[in-house]
Formats: sequence, C-alpha cells, structure tokens
Amino acid sequence: MLSINKKKLIVQLSQKKQRDQHELFVAEGAKLTADLVRGGLTPTYIVGLPEVIEPFRASCTDVNDCTEQDLKAISQLKTPSKLVAIFRKPNIELSTADTLVLVLDDIQDPGNLGTIIRTADWFGLRHIICSKNCADAYNPKTIQATMGAIARVRVEEVDLEVLFRNNKQGAQLPVYGTFLEGSNIYSTPLTTKGYIIMGNEGKGIAPALQQYVSHKLFIPPYPLGAITSESLNVAAATAIVCSEFRRRTI
Repeated sequence: MLSINKKKLIVQLSQKKQRDQHELFVAEGAKLTADLVRGGLTPTYIVGLPEVIEPFRASCTDVNDCTEQDLKAISQLKTPSKLVAIFRKPNIELSTADTLVLVLDDIQDPGNLGTIIRTADWFGLRHIICSKNCADAYNPKTIQATMGAIARVRVEEVDLEVLFRNNKQGAQLPVYGTFLEGSNIYSTPLTTKGYIIMGNEGKGIAPALQQYVSHKLFIPPYPLGAITSESLNVAAATAIVCSEFRRRTI
C-alpha cells in the first residue's frame, strides 16, 4: 500500500525546490516508466494499480499497490495515469570539448523543453546546457514530453554569460545561433563540435549572449522570400538545426 510519507513526497516533487533538494523526479505512466528503465534508470519506487505494476517488479525493489483515489491525489496530470514512478536524477558525465552541445536560452515552455531533449537524443546530442531561467528539465510536463530521452541526455543549468566568456578566453569553440539576418544554414560550413544556442520563444537569443555568437544561422522559408509565418516554434527550429548538423557528418 502507498504510505502517507511516500504520498506526501510525491506531491512535494511537483515543486522544483523539492526536486532539487531530494534529487528526485516523477514519471507518470507505464510507457514512460518503461522508456526510462530501458534508458538505464532504476526507479526508486513505483506506485500504481495492481494490474499495471506487475511487469515492473523485476526492475524495482519497492513496488506499491495503490487505489485510483491515491493516484488522483498524487498525479500532476489532468487525467491521472495508472502508474507513478519516482526516479533519481541521472548523472551523465560528458566532456564538451569534442562534441556538439545544445544551449538553451530561457526556454519557458516545459513541453518545448521536453521535445528539444527528445530531439537532441534522436540526433545524438548528449549534453544540453540551460540558462538559469529555463523551464526545469525535471518538471513533470517536461519529463512527459521527453518520452524517456532524459535518461540519456545530460541537462544542466549554468550562467550562460560565464560559459561563453570562459569559452572565448579558453577553448574558443565555435558558437552557432539562429537569427533572421543569419547565413543560410544549408550553405554555411558547419563543424562537428561547438555550441548551438537556441533562444527564448518570444525574444530569441538574449542581447548579452549575441556578442559571443561566431556563426549566425538562418533557416530559410520556402520559397525564399515568400510571405510565411513570422517564425518557427523553437522545438521545430531545433530539430531542423540538429538535423542539418548531423546530415553533414553522415
């Protein structure tokens, strides 16, 4: 049965402060939980309806039966799932010196962030750096949108100005960013290592970071010069940029 203490903790993990303090996050649903387990994460404990949790007993030593009423009380979804799992945040140690790193500047929507993490996973970008004001990578809505990719992609929050100032003074890796006045991404030389900045949904890349961008890229509409939507959704733009970088290396 689901204990009062576990129920209380699951509810508390809806808050970023509590997720950071306990180094835990919540995943809702059997499929998402299975995807995270397949990605190499081990649940700290699982709660759910008896008929749903049975397949997870082999991957978790702490599996708890609960009622639909319990699930309604702890779920962060409008329609509660039949299973809720608690995971410890993964610790993936990677070097940024010889790879492409995705940098996210104040992405606000958890769904966009989760989709970007999933996209990065697909294209083999294993390291994402977020600004301090980005949505939380372990927000329940973000986790849902990653579809398990969070198990393989390291996401960390840093001061981006400090990051790029240090890069300018040290490794001097190329820094790419998307701009309306940039060069056509399809005809611009691209490297296999460096930073790719994707900006805020409404404001784009912050002025304080623009000075560090060494390569301004533009995703052209079709046909060129046509009247189209004002901009692309940041998650869609990220997918196009990642695809083009990887296309050059296949």
